[in-house]
Amino acid sequence: MKVLITGGAGFIGSSLARELVQSGATVTVVDCLSPQIHGDNPETSQLFLSLPPSVKVIRSDVRSREIMSEALKGQDVVVHLAAETGTGQSMYEIDRYVDVNIRGTSILLDILEKERPGVKRVVVASSRAIYGEGRYQGKSGTVYPVARTAADMEKGIFDCRCPDTGEIVTSISTDETSKIHPTSIYGITKQVQEQLVLTACESMGIGAVSLRYQNVYGPGQSLKNPYTGILSIFSTLLLQGRDVNIFEDGEESRDFVYIDDVVSATVKAINSDVTGECYNVGSGVRTTVMTVAKTLKELYGAPGDIKVSGNYRVGDIRHNTADLSKVSKDLAFHPSVTFVEGVTKFAEWVKSQHLEVSTYDKSIQEMRDRGMFK
Repeated sequence: MKVLITGGAGFIGSSLARELVQSGATVTVVDCLSPQIHGDNPETSQLFLSLPPSVKVIRSDVRSREIMSEALKGQDVVVHLAAETGTGQSMYEIDRYVDVNIRGTSILLDILEKERPGVKRVVVASSRAIYGEGRYQGKSGTVYPVARTAADMEKGIFDCRCPDTGEIVTSISTDETSKIHPTSIYGITKQVQEQLVLTACESMGIGAVSLRYQNVYGPGQSLKNPYTGILSIFSTLLLQGRDVNIFEDGEESRDFVYIDDVVSATVKAINSDVTGECYNVGSGVRTTVMTVAKTLKELYGAPGDIKVSGNYRVGDIRHNTADLSKVSKDLAFHPSVTFVEGVTKFAEWVKSQHLEVSTYDKSIQEMRDRGMFK
């Protein structure tokens, strides 16, 4: 099997490449090696160097039609991971996110349609961000809250309300039939990526699956990128002896899924005959941001304080937990790594890394200057 991974030198892509090579696949990677992820000397980054020697690496932007056309020739499967990521940054780098994520995907699909290089299957990385605030339970039944208001959050009311009654509602797990209503530019672009791939591939007779990844973490995660991954952000701050600023009240939660489980689900999607479907890929377990901070502080034995500030970012959601019933049934995917197991492995890896000067403060100031951080 010949597999092309766009964004294949990134966190998920490099891990997937190693697994596919081990299983006997021939892997080609297209990646722009963004300095935001890989640093100023990307070809010396750990992610890049972790790629097996047999992997063919093409350093290019996915928006380069000529290079993508050549890379797609003879491939059996495309795993489309290339994207700008980060909900906060997407709110003020709008054109870049839309151009890379949507136009990059449209160029890929246009080549598949016009040149017919022989690709038989496409797996696209979607995101839990497409659900926005996700699914909640109110007195009248299931509701889908809209983005929280600044008026509420400035008063320290961070929970979601029913859009009809205004009552505070309770988060429940989000399944694939839940309403799609992203609250960030990033989420919108992932929704469009997913729809483009599934619609175009169906018309071309190419099998396609979309994987809605939750919050992926683990060894190999970029410690340089301040716009994604609170585990990386908190780890860097704690190991530098700094305090951790917890946004909102610390009770906001996410579904943290370990990288090995994500790779497992992606391989299952590659090898499956299922087509035209979307699947949640997560742990199915809710973990609060406060729990993340306290667990990391304990693992590192760090002196920094954990401070709840009440700050918030425009576009952030309150809760999201994946319902895994569908992916369990169709792809036989069952996450195997608990949060405690995974975060312990992650922390051990982080302690072995060289920590560079954090650009986290700069990223916060950028959002503050644009009114995205309150």
